[in-house]
Amino acid sequence: MQRLAGSWRRRGRRVALVPTMGFLHEGHLSLIRRARRAVGSRGIVAVSLYVNPAQFAAGEDLSRYPRDLPRDTRLCRAEGVDVLFAPDDASMYPAAGGGFSTLVEETAVSRTMEGASRPTHFRGVTTVVGKLLHITQPDLAVFGAKDFQQAAVVRRMIRDLNFPVKLILAPTVREPDGLALSSRNNYLSPDERAQATILSRSIRFARARVRRAREPIPAASLKQELRKLIATQPAARVDYLEFFHAATFEPAPAAARGIHFALAVFVGRTRLIDNGRL
Repeated sequence: MQRLAGSWRRRGRRVALVPTMGFLHEGHLSLIRRARRAVGSRGIVAVSLYVNPAQFAAGEDLSRYPRDLPRDTRLCRAEGVDVLFAPDDASMYPAAGGGFSTLVEETAVSRTMEGASRPTHFRGVTTVVGKLLHITQPDLAVFGAKDFQQAAVVRRMIRDLNFPVKLILAPTVREPDGLALSSRNNYLSPDERAQATILSRSIRFARARVRRAREPIPAASLKQELRKLIATQPAARVDYLEFFHAATFEPAPAAARGIHFALAVFVGRTRLIDNGRL
């Protein structure tokens, strides 16, 4: 893969990478289409497909994360993807005896929300994305806004470590009822699927409250209202709710126009995330 990427660069081909963990859905396909628009018909669109064990903590869903490489391959071919890079664990993380002992860690943007809830998660993300950027040598990398904090962590890594890569953030793709597309939606029972819309409904509720308010609303007060709203769904359990400044990811003391809102909610055993700008 690295030799192939080098040959593209020598020929002046622009390369866009779409990193995924597979089990592709319309959200992923929208990233692929955005990558194609960015590099044009003469450019190269590469999709990486790798369920990265380094970003899963013990007890998380690594073993049951949905996988379907033949289906993903068909979808990529239909979208005109030039290369599907699907390495195995032995290639990405050589066994301890052979030696993999280097990790990449961002320590500012990753401290809150997902970083606080899943302490080793972003270290695994930055390590694998750093490796993928070295291997595929792209000019552009396309990430989805549903994983807003993840994209910000990667953007900071790119800046701090001088990767010659531009990060493009593409909009979240949603079902007609508002649920953000996610491979983990596959875990939901029909009843849980209906209750899972509480995440997008919470974002709409927060936006409406801020729009009607004459002055900023204390974040603690609005969080309490949101917890009551989410508690109306029997299967839903809040992991976190946070109002924050998108530039720094520091918590905001009040909810107001321009502040970002993110939440993580367990629906049954499935943990879902979403976010939006107020």
